[in-house]
Amino acid sequence: MMARRIALLQVDPTVGDLDGNRTRLEALCAIADKAGADVAVATELAISGYPPRDLLLSEGFANRCLAACSGIETALPLLVGAPLPPKTEREKAGNGILRVLPEGEVRELTRKQLLPTYEVFDEARYFTPDSRPGIGRDIGGLSLGLTICEDAWQHSGETPSDYDSDPIMQLCAWQDQGESLDATVNLSASPYHATKPEQRAEVVKAAAASLGHPFLLANQVGGNDDLLFDGRSLAAWPDGTTIEAPAWQEGVLIIDLDQPSRSFWLPWDEGVDYALSTNDLFNAVCAGLADYCRKSNLTKVVIGLSGGIDSALTAAVASSALGSENVIGVSMPSRHSSDHSIRDAESLAESLGIEYQQRPLEDLHQAAETALEDELEMGDPIAAENLQARLRGMIIMGIANARRAMALATGNKSELAQGYCTLYGDMAGGYAPLGDLYKTEVYQLAEAFNQEAGKELIPRNSIVKPPSAELAPDQKDEDTLPPYSLLDEILRSHIEQGMSSQQIAAKGIDEEVVDEVISRLVRNEHKRWQMPPAPRVSSRAFGQGWRLPMAARRNDQSM
Repeated sequence: MMARRIALLQVDPTVGDLDGNRTRLEALCAIADKAGADVAVATELAISGYPPRDLLLSEGFANRCLAACSGIETALPLLVGAPLPPKTEREKAGNGILRVLPEGEVRELTRKQLLPTYEVFDEARYFTPDSRPGIGRDIGGLSLGLTICEDAWQHSGETPSDYDSDPIMQLCAWQDQGESLDATVNLSASPYHATKPEQRAEVVKAAAASLGHPFLLANQVGGNDDLLFDGRSLAAWPDGTTIEAPAWQEGVLIIDLDQPSRSFWLPWDEGVDYALSTNDLFNAVCAGLADYCRKSNLTKVVIGLSGGIDSALTAAVASSALGSENVIGVSMPSRHSSDHSIRDAESLAESLGIEYQQRPLEDLHQAAETALEDELEMGDPIAAENLQARLRGMIIMGIANARRAMALATGNKSELAQGYCTLYGDMAGGYAPLGDLYKTEVYQLAEAFNQEAGKELIPRNSIVKPPSAELAPDQKDEDTLPPYSLLDEILRSHIEQGMSSQQIAAKGIDEEVVDEVISRLVRNEHKRWQMPPAPRVSSRAFGQGWRLPMAARRNDQSM
């Protein structure tokens, strides 16, 4: 019996780059063909990149995507995700699957049924759903059930939406009528967060068990804006056997339908490889920064080095993602900077091998104080502290502009949640690699980074010293905020678990502390509207999935 092989193309598309995405798909198809696959399966909207957002509203965009698929050169049948033109004037585009044959024939097979509108998704804005199960007959000699991302999630109960239909059960019913399928495939662009891989695996196993045949999911990899895609394409069999591709890498997962043990992974050597660490969370933020820069034609970044933990980890991420030769670290000591902070910044730059500059702030600080002397004397003392942060932001942005580089903001989720950051100061930058990491996670990743390196690349003092913005004499973060371990527990409970202040206090946490933390979160929404994009690694990040008003009055502390 001949082996029946399906190749899952784990691709990292750039949104809108139809020619570039076609070239990537062709390269992966060539790998699949050489490995003896019968059919290749790409990811959801692979030709356009996911998510294309309002590009889908541009006149002719779906037609251009269709034309790009027609130009794909492949030696084996390819199933590729693409936006499809509306069927009628009253409909929107379709999120569909096209079959591309070696001789160039392109045929529409199915369109997505379930359109998510929760968390980071807004697909009902762009697409009209289908209502029929997807069936692909005689594709490389195989009969395949066809689903697109969310179509498989309703069946497992892993989605918060309650749809009217279940595409997996539709396929089960179709088989009950005497029809047979060799396997069902799922073209996916499943955004990453820390617990998503486990959820995705449950989805695939549940579908395989119900269908009684292998279920295969090809998942996008890489970063697009603030969304991350971890790859981990996978297949499951009815007996619970699973095969999974590596995370954060482009390549091809060859699935042997009859003998799972003969399945194998083929990396694409010319693709982007984000397997930089054994720590998944570190890889995630590296992938986000690397892809944001690559897809924006940026090569260098500038970071303000304070000697503290946030700027240290940001520099470590940037060095890993972009190469140390593309990172510029700038120390900007002020009258309130400690000697050890200056030494820690210099030591970090030396250990990472990045360019290092020191630009003292005092002359600029004095000039600014003189210019604003009357206001600073009678105004809010916070204005004098923020003046330093904004002068630092000016220096960083000036160097970034001069070098045609991008400034990186170094703030973390805990600080952004509490407004413990300065607009146009430490928030200045084009991207915030740590923007969805709680402060306690920042410390954990710094420790893990040093442990994997086998030496203290991030100075030990930056990890163990009490955190401080150093904008006032002897200033400490805990002068204003609760200890970060407590703060992060409150924030995570409220932001990600949706708990009210009363529910959090019932866990044994001081009610006044909880109320103040959530009150600060509400008061500082205007800052988060102006924060740079940050790679999403939690189930609810400040970004596409966080849509709270700025100018509003909330009479309760629930979400």
